[in-house]
Amino acid sequence: MSIDYTEKIPNNVDLAGDRKLQRALESWQPNFLNWWKTMGPAVPTQDVYLRTAVDVGREGWAQFGHVAMEEYRWGVFLAERGDDRRIAFGEQKGEPVWQQVPGEYRADLQRLIVIQGDTEPASVEQQRRLGETAPSLYDLRNLFQVNVEEGRHLWAMVYLLHAYFGRNGREEAEALLHRNSGDLDSPRILGAFNEETPDWLSFFMFTYFTDRDGKYQLGTLKESAFDPLSRTCEFMLKEEAHHMFVGTTGVDRVVARTAELMREHDTDDVGPHGGIPLDVIQRYINFHYSVSLDLFGSEQSTNAANYFTAGLKGRWQEERRRDDHVLTEDSAYVDLVKDGEITTNEVPALLALNHDLRNEYVKDCQSGMKRWNRVLENAGVDRTLTLPHVGFNRDVGLFADQYVSPSGQLMTKEQWEAKKDSWLPSEVDKTHVRSLMRPVYEPGKIAGWIAPPSNGINGQPFDYEYVHLA
Repeated sequence: MSIDYTEKIPNNVDLAGDRKLQRALESWQPNFLNWWKTMGPAVPTQDVYLRTAVDVGREGWAQFGHVAMEEYRWGVFLAERGDDRRIAFGEQKGEPVWQQVPGEYRADLQRLIVIQGDTEPASVEQQRRLGETAPSLYDLRNLFQVNVEEGRHLWAMVYLLHAYFGRNGREEAEALLHRNSGDLDSPRILGAFNEETPDWLSFFMFTYFTDRDGKYQLGTLKESAFDPLSRTCEFMLKEEAHHMFVGTTGVDRVVARTAELMREHDTDDVGPHGGIPLDVIQRYINFHYSVSLDLFGSEQSTNAANYFTAGLKGRWQEERRRDDHVLTEDSAYVDLVKDGEITTNEVPALLALNHDLRNEYVKDCQSGMKRWNRVLENAGVDRTLTLPHVGFNRDVGLFADQYVSPSGQLMTKEQWEAKKDSWLPSEVDKTHVRSLMRPVYEPGKIAGWIAPPSNGINGQPFDYEYVHLA
């Protein structure tokens, strides 16, 4: 399953064997490149030390080297096809997976692919100007790596739309380039992808929390009975892991530098000393975590139930679950607000699939808290960072009309308004963080608000010249 880079569009799906599809994608390609030029990274570069996929197998799938950004080879890559893959869940469990789209599921599958595809260019747009304030060349390189891979993930969804959904699919593929993050007239579909990413702390939080949501959404689509979608998402998850690595280690380094400044100056208020106070970091966690929870949708969802029953979208690690994978007789407990208290309610398991996926995500996010608190503990700082209650600051689902404190207490609107600036980033917080965002482009140097990484990329040292600026 090696990738053919001699083609105009690199691929491992034999585009040359389908001239109509090849011409359609080649006609979309200039629009994509124009979008990248106008909405992609704003910092001009000569070249960047990037990884490029060369194979989709389990070993040796990427190579590293300096590449001119405008010459990066985006393409279409699907994971290897299983010899006898079977549908793992739903009414058609045990039957062969589909290589074409069943007519009765056409609209639903197209919608799932469009929503996933819409998130990919959105994050590039949100991060367009971040390079202008990069804390080091190492971080600038990581930003660009995330950006080019989000661009390739857009290609992944566009390929499916062109290859399997006819004229409607081609029109949807065009629309993916016409919507823009935060645009008043034509915004991105999901709210989190219309938020600003104005600083590097926000970027690290986004890549930890929001890209982690992407991991779980891709994981459910990887289970799909529609085999091309499954294989596409399986490969995307390889690349997505780096995006979460950037977020995880980025927050590691912010917390480590804050702890260092706290010890050095014997104060929690490291702002005057060029750091980001732990209270501010906590408020950024509260915001990005709560916004990302909204991406899971309502706790009870007939759409999610229908997708599962039809075989379109499974659960996280479906085949590791110890049940019948049909769920018609199963139940689950979901959150409920009743008589002024947060409690739980038993509902059919099929209706609680969004809740199930969100719970998997929450457990995963907790690992970050443990990691960052270990950084504080090792630094001798007697403080901890926490995740807020799942009902905190929500705009989607059960808690959308509720006011819930980070500790999980129901409040009145007046109580919420009086306290929210102590729980969410205030204008003062944002102004301070932005004031620290000054570019450091000298190899081996780094901004004063963040610690250097423990390791470089692909065995290179931290002071390697990861980016050659124009």
